Amino acid sequence: MDSCPFIRACRGEDVPYTPIWMMRQAGRYLPEYMEIRRSVSGFLELCKTPALATKVTLQPVERLGVDAAILFSDILVPVEAMGVPLEFREGEGPKLNYPVESMKDIESLKVPNPYTSLDFVLETVRRVKEALDDQVPLIGFSGAPFTLASYILEGGGSRNYLKTKTLMYRNPEVWHALMGKLTDTVVVYLKAQVEAGADALQLFDSWVGALSPADFRRYVAPYTRRVVKELKSVTKAPFILFGTDTTTLLEDLASMGADVVGVDWRIELRDAIKILKGRASIQGNLDPCGLFMTKKDLEERVREIVEQGREARGHIFNLGHGILPQTDPEMARFLVKSVHELSKR
Repeated sequence: MDSCPFIRACRGEDVPYTPIWMMRQAGRYLPEYMEIRRSVSGFLELCKTPALATKVTLQPVERLGVDAAILFSDILVPVEAMGVPLEFREGEGPKLNYPVESMKDIESLKVPNPYTSLDFVLETVRRVKEALDDQVPLIGFSGAPFTLASYILEGGGSRNYLKTKTLMYRNPEVWHALMGKLTDTVVVYLKAQVEAGADALQLFDSWVGALSPADFRRYVAPYTRRVVKELKSVTKAPFILFGTDTTTLLEDLASMGADVVGVDWRIELRDAIKILKGRASIQGNLDPCGLFMTKKDLEERVREIVEQGREARGHIFNLGHGILPQTDPEMARFLVKSVHELSKR
């Protein structure tokens, strides 16, 4: 795996072309995914069935020719294992029911043993690794402590994260206890994925862009930094740190110690590269809606991003967030082909 373009780009080494994978590359835009999805009663059943989760993980590798597979699962699976009731309602997204009002509520949550409570995830990792046969690396992942905390506190997604920020500001003792327990969970979960065979890791802090830099440094950064530090102390697997709408946080994210920092389309790639100052490789940053351009316009946008990416320590091409369900799979395949052809060294 050390010689594959994706791993080399993560480490800032020379590559023959810019590698590409896409967030949510295994998902609803693929007819073959939907066929499997209809065979189970719900999304969580699919995540918890290793044979099916393996098939779904491999689908975009086979159809699109991406340079990395990413484990098919959900960031909230470990939260459920902690004792938080979780359900996915069709068309509504995840719903969690665990009111947090006191230290007693935090003490009732457990740090799950991934080898028992999350064994289905590890079995999927092992099966995917065997199927890939070291031809393409596998990315394992987890939600970051802040994003997981926000889901628990809000009971789902949010526009303003009022409940989350209210707890941060008014009851910091409970906030830090929650973040500490989530950090412990994320660390053991990611370590187990590496031991099962994951070649790289991505930490999804999807909603961290909702914070001011000052709040990030005070309430979140110590936990993010600890996750990165503890994983890098036990594995050489490259570590990717990703969040959306994080332009104002890039300087702080660059100091977390990750090998790669992911950025979305709200900042020019070259501007983000200047902020990183060579401290990490960069991942990004096509708007997922770019896949609805004409092929000619998409090719030109790819050319622009690839050229800007040459200024980075290393560049992995990706979308700025997950691929949209309405995307034509042919356009996703065209994107991969364009990145490879336009970035040849």
